[in-house]
Amino acid sequence: MDTEKVLLTKSGVEKLEKERDNLINVERPKVIEELQLARSQGDLSENADYDAARDKQAQLEQRIKEIEYMLQNAEIISEEEMDLNVVKPGTTVTILDLSEDEPEEEKYKIVGAFETDPLNGKISNESPLAKALIGHGVNEIVTVAVAEPYDVKIQKIEFVNDDNN
Repeated sequence: MDTEKVLLTKSGVEKLEKERDNLINVERPKVIEELQLARSQGDLSENADYDAARDKQAQLEQRIKEIEYMLQNAEIISEEEMDLNVVKPGTTVTILDLSEDEPEEEKYKIVGAFETDPLNGKISNESPLAKALIGHGVNEIVTVAVAEPYDVKIQKIEFVNDDNN
């Protein structure tokens, strides 16, 4: 079975490890307690509390498996190896959207798909904008391949350690 690498920043790995530890050490015991309480209520065939607890347990175990898969297949985006001459995952890029009448600078950090947070300027390396930017340098104009393609100009490439969010 081919395993696909999961791009993560160092802080992304830390966040996943914290979430996994919380699920295993805090949430799992709560769910087990809920199951035991529901079992003690008698007939399980018509016990909504038991069914709800089983569903919650299944979701919890699925999330733990997802996190463990991501951590086992993580490829860390390392700032030590950061070449700031071209856009790549882990860099923060400032662009001008040339399709606007009065272009304003926009700033995005290129992250792995599992760390995407567009509201905070973190876009997936798999997004059309990131795909267009990756591999290009400052002052280059690239076309973003979407339903209505548009051009952006790369203004600045930097490494910004904003991972304490």
